Amino acid sequence: MKKKKKMTIKEYAVKHRLSIFNVVKMIKAGEIESETVTENGKDTLYILLDKEKEKDIDRKIITESDAKSEVPLKRDIERLTKEVRALRAELEALKRDLK
Repeated sequence: MKKKKKMTIKEYAVKHRLSIFNVVKMIKAGEIESETVTENGKDTLYILLDKEKEKDIDRKIITESDAKSEVPLKRDIERLTKEVRALRAELEALKRDLK
């Protein structure tokens, strides 16, 4: 059997730009293969890297460039700015009515 590369949860999270919480969730769901090793009296969880599973995981993870291309950020910012202005005006009107 071929020995698989090992990586700590933190290293894996940094590599894939994920939170440690999300990596732990993936381990619990069985999406990532892992093993626990006792080192210096402490249990350390290592992720076993598999090239085929890594390709699937990379496809599932949305990259920043993908997210930016899907969402027209400028339009969203303009819409939210208008909404904030309207809410502020409404708040000021309510404050005047209370006085």
